[in-house]
Amino acid sequence: MDEKYSFALRKLALMGAVDDYVAISSRELGDALEMSQQSASKRILELLDEKLIVRDLGARRQRIKLTPRGIDELKKEYNEYRIIFETSDHMTIHGIVASGMGEGGYYICQSGYMVQFQNKLGFTPFEGTLNVKVDAEDVGKLDFIGKSSGIVISGFSSEGRSFGGVIAYRAKIRNMECAIVVPERSHYMDTLEVICPYHLRRTLSLNDGDKIDVRINSRAGPSPARGKRFLQSFSRYFIADSKMALPSPISLS
Repeated sequence: MDEKYSFALRKLALMGAVDDYVAISSRELGDALEMSQQSASKRILELLDEKLIVRDLGARRQRIKLTPRGIDELKKEYNEYRIIFETSDHMTIHGIVASGMGEGGYYICQSGYMVQFQNKLGFTPFEGTLNVKVDAEDVGKLDFIGKSSGIVISGFSSEGRSFGGVIAYRAKIRNMECAIVVPERSHYMDTLEVICPYHLRRTLSLNDGDKIDVRINSRAGPSPARGKRFLQSFSRYFIADSKMALPSPISLS
């Protein structure tokens, strides 16, 4: 989004235009944006054209409110600032424990994965994954994590079936070593898939809906190309070939 638009949206949001219409004249907006009344009137028209605001022309004064698209653009900017000021060598993702289809064991226990997990992560995971549904306000952090190269778990074939590559990121849950795994080819999801040497639900007495924090190592090395795909990769599918049938979601039952 053009900086001139984001600046105007920020000012309008600070006036209360996120939750409700605010009455504001072009002159008043011009003062807030440090520009002339004429320029402010033009900026309003531009924001309307971009569908970032809606306007109600009342009998005495115009009223302006941010659209859902305008709010989303501000949220993107907010998440970027969080990344700048809140991150170091790790990032904490907040979420809740969620259930899946209970077939994580089938995929995780494949020897082609297990050997690599042991060699590259230093542990053999429990045969399943823990699903963590990410809080809405933390979804923006996932893109930053994806800009780290992570640990590549290569795809392989076994008994005539193809299993896709996975990117693993070292993590901790309540000081327990674990990792999140992200299929290289999949669809967007807002759920983390966590592997660990232990049965996390049983060991930590976790139930669906429990709040949980996942501390993820975000300094594995730059990989801008993968970062762009990261938010599209939180699916529960390990896919190596577009011609093969989609396997069932993986999860820890």
